[in-house]
Amino acid sequence: MTTSSNGATLQEVRIPAGPAWLYGDLGLPPDPAGLVLFAHGSGSGRHSARNRQVARSLEKVGFATLLFDLLTLEEERVDIRTREHRFDIALLTRRMETAVAWARTQDLTRHLPLGLFGASTGSAAALIAAAQLGRHVQAVVSRGGRPDLAGPAALAEVSAPTLLIVGGADTAVLALNEDALQRLRCPKELAIVPGATHLFEEPGALERVAELAAGWFQRHLHGAKHPA
Repeated sequence: MTTSSNGATLQEVRIPAGPAWLYGDLGLPPDPAGLVLFAHGSGSGRHSARNRQVARSLEKVGFATLLFDLLTLEEERVDIRTREHRFDIALLTRRMETAVAWARTQDLTRHLPLGLFGASTGSAAALIAAAQLGRHVQAVVSRGGRPDLAGPAALAEVSAPTLLIVGGADTAVLALNEDALQRLRCPKELAIVPGATHLFEEPGALERVAELAAGWFQRHLHGAKHPA
């Protein structure tokens, strides 16, 4: 266990996934107001620099975070060669739900309102999980996401307030998010970061993503009660 520069304690955790394990990093600020689970994009993992930057920003304003590998070690080895798992949205969704179930068994996180943060293809898994878990998810944020991969039926079933963040220069993904916004029936917003491309590599772009995400979770997780 270590302590980050923002005062949160960081610990590696293991989440059972059938006969194997998913490895994760749990960040816990003092007296957290909620827990945000991260679903990374294709070919990435819990060490994603972009998601870790957003996570540290969320911890700074009082949210616990869980970044975890959506694939087991063996699945990662196969995926490096074949790329067969990174777009398996059904598998990634099951892993999101597995992580949520695990968090609900842990003394430090079981009582916290829950938010999901998805990036790229991980956004589809986060949205489907939110649709299936219903009132157990209080908010969703998508960064440069592919909500279209969730499918129209799942989008229509999402009840948690959902924020879609897209770079203004990421025109193809922006169009997909504009279409998804129309299909969502929950409280929803589309936030465009001017001039940003898909990976938000431009100066200040990722900081703006973190600011938008923090604001959304502050609106919808602070004071929320997690259903028993």
